[in-house]
Amino acid sequence: MDLKYVQTTCPYCGTGCSFNLVVKDGKVVGTQPYNRSPVNEGKVCPKGTYAHEFVNSPDRLTKPLIKKDGKFVEATWDEAYGLIASKFKSYKPDEIAVLSSARTSNEENYALMKLARGVFKTRHIDHCARLCHASTVAGLAASFGSGAMTNSIGDIAESKCVFIIGSNTFEQHPLIGRRVMQAKLNGGKLIVFDPRMTPTAKQADLYASFYSGTDVAILNCLMGEIIRNGWEDKEWVSTRAKGYEELKAVVLSDTYLPENVEKISGIAAADLKKAAEWIGTAESSALLYSMGITQHTVGVDNVKSTANLQMLTGNIGKRGGGVNALRGQNNVQGACDMGALPVVFTGYQKVIDEAAHKKFADAWGFPDGICEPKNGYEVTVMMDVLTDKPGELKAMYIMGENPMLSDPDLTHVKHAIENLEFLVVQDIFLTETAQLADVVLPATCYAEKDGTQTSTERRVQMWRKAQDPPGEAKVDWKIICEVAAAMGYAKQFPYQSAEEIFAEIAAVTPSYHGMNYERLNRPEALHWPCPTEEHPGTPILHIGKCSHPDGMGVMHPIEWKPPAEVTDAEYPYIFTTGRCIWHWHTGSMTRRSETLDAEVPTGWIEINPEDAKALGIQDKEMVRVTSRRGSIDAPAKVTEDIKKGVMFMPFHFAECAANILTNNALDPIAKIPEFKACAVKVEKITEA
Repeated sequence: MDLKYVQTTCPYCGTGCSFNLVVKDGKVVGTQPYNRSPVNEGKVCPKGTYAHEFVNSPDRLTKPLIKKDGKFVEATWDEAYGLIASKFKSYKPDEIAVLSSARTSNEENYALMKLARGVFKTRHIDHCARLCHASTVAGLAASFGSGAMTNSIGDIAESKCVFIIGSNTFEQHPLIGRRVMQAKLNGGKLIVFDPRMTPTAKQADLYASFYSGTDVAILNCLMGEIIRNGWEDKEWVSTRAKGYEELKAVVLSDTYLPENVEKISGIAAADLKKAAEWIGTAESSALLYSMGITQHTVGVDNVKSTANLQMLTGNIGKRGGGVNALRGQNNVQGACDMGALPVVFTGYQKVIDEAAHKKFADAWGFPDGICEPKNGYEVTVMMDVLTDKPGELKAMYIMGENPMLSDPDLTHVKHAIENLEFLVVQDIFLTETAQLADVVLPATCYAEKDGTQTSTERRVQMWRKAQDPPGEAKVDWKIICEVAAAMGYAKQFPYQSAEEIFAEIAAVTPSYHGMNYERLNRPEALHWPCPTEEHPGTPILHIGKCSHPDGMGVMHPIEWKPPAEVTDAEYPYIFTTGRCIWHWHTGSMTRRSETLDAEVPTGWIEINPEDAKALGIQDKEMVRVTSRRGSIDAPAKVTEDIKKGVMFMPFHFAECAANILTNNALDPIAKIPEFKACAVKVEKITEA
């Protein structure tokens, strides 16, 4: 028997925990602690504990599939590549769209971005950051000049006041939750504002429930109280921020007095005042948020408001402070860094900037040039174009994304994808999206390849290959290189290893310039920006100055606006969505993990007891939930943990897909959909 441990990085959330994969006779059979990681120090959450269980699932894709007469038949790789090449050569660049993946490595996202812009010549490339943290990238870049989490995870333990809004940290990022508890043990206070009494909220020194979609009003109220009491950091504001007087005029208006915001948000005025005092007088205060802040039609406004609060209190560029945007998927930060977005190349170099466009065209050396220097379509816009302007987009290449469960208004998404002439899906399972494809390419999971991913704290960490892929499945970057070769561009994709791709990434990306595999192959790895090979990396951003050219932070005066869809007599309840600790995203990995699936086998809808009584609904009874977009049936979970007038569902479950109900209204800047607030009605199912 051959037994070995292979250290790797978790494929689930953006925390970046490390563990060892246990490999027996060439197959991954378990996980064991890796104690040297500074992120998780040997500890993992349930998803990390069982991260081996889906790897050798019996329904892994093992051969290329081509759809003939509506049914999939197995094909050779050459057949699949031949069909893809002939089809994609027949389309104009602007008729092609590409979706990259927050689940795959930096190297693979870079290779696919290069395939899209250099081989297909299309400007339409995006990935699921559009659905989770596009507002963060836009909002924090406008405030600080960089759209990423400002501090490190370890910093949180040093904070004297942790304010969590729009994040169920203890279930979604449990090892970050551990740092929050360390802050409490060190004497720090914990404030949690959330529509639900989550496991995170249950640890709070001050918890308040509020109506989803009122974040700006709450944050403006806190800032108004801080200024009225003289708790703002006058030196920080006067020397490092622009726009203070304009911000002050808005937040001091009567609209945002605690008594008025109580009526808007549902948070008691006394709790708003107490939170403002704790944040305003703390030696250091860290703000943590996730998709509860970003997934709104005012997502960018929400993010700018969090930045306003942290600048006002001088908590930018210091330990225990910061705006800590907790990234959802394992490599959503890295996929953004790699330019898998319609407006930037790697490292947020703008595609419309002539110098950046020339830099990449020269570096890549495509004899017939690359895509034109124009912004492309976001994934949410792609879906609208497919339904509203059939024939404008004709072909799509999707790597490791499952929009048929993850995107809002799934009826609309299905309609959009069915309007494509040709769809290629590269994945490890026959997902709900892959089932609609013309060609399916069997890819590899994290345990079957080398590569890097970038965590929520900008730490670039390594995956290490533990076993061979099943059947004829191939490593994603190899598939991309072979598609490029079939299209006549083998010379531009000469890579023999993930390390060679990373060397090219470092060469063209200033924030990754000083990184290489030798430097990353250690427990602490490196945080970007890391501009030179002597540079130690940057755990905390904006020390001394922000990333704008003039070094200043920018405060934005913002007025509160209600969600795009509000309740009325027909749809009287606010509906919101999220995750649970046992499952991840569309469930394609966790629902194939025996242990995790046994814990929570299906979805539910949370209903406050007063609402349940008014509706005549009992706990565990099947109910019908309807929005203006569709209906689903799910068991009721009657609980005091949800605010009266608000309903919550997890979005992992295809059989009761919450995103049939959600609204695809978009933030005008980030084009992110409003997953976190729409209107629904709930009825008993009499036939049950």
